[in-house]
Amino acid sequence: MTANTPEAPAAGSMQTLAGKHLTFVLGREHYGLPVLKVREIIRLCEITPVPQMPDYIKGVLNLRGKIIPVADLRVKFRLSHIENTDLTCVVVVQVSLPDNTKTMMGLIVDAVEEVVNLTAADIEPTPDFGGGFQADYILGMAKIKGTVKALLDIDRVVTAVNPEELAAAVTG
Repeated sequence: MTANTPEAPAAGSMQTLAGKHLTFVLGREHYGLPVLKVREIIRLCEITPVPQMPDYIKGVLNLRGKIIPVADLRVKFRLSHIENTDLTCVVVVQVSLPDNTKTMMGLIVDAVEEVVNLTAADIEPTPDFGGGFQADYILGMAKIKGTVKALLDIDRVVTAVNPEELAAAVTG
């Protein structure tokens, strides 16, 4: 699928992306996701490993009695490894799985930046990267304070995980 499939916004529909987004950093890259997907942001805490998961699934954590899987977005996006810092945190999001069920998932990010209110004028369509490259997990590109931030379709980022692997991570 390309960025202009029916599931992703076409160039003329940037208005649907307007609204509040949480921005965060992975290395030198900046990203955003709709704030309505965010449930909370917590400090990096102990994560219990789960055997036979993909390398980007770090395990599960106990969030006030609820067990949620945790993915490291740096590993998922194949970015170079860096040591965690005091700014490293877990963004807990609610995602929709392919079967339309909703689940909570933790995403390890290098740092959270801010919540920004984007207008349609702040957002450009995802460029065509050519060569058959799939960028269907990018909703658009936001121009914020002189930087460009990729707006993520977090459902697609997370569901790129095999659903059986995600279910195994949740049930342990």
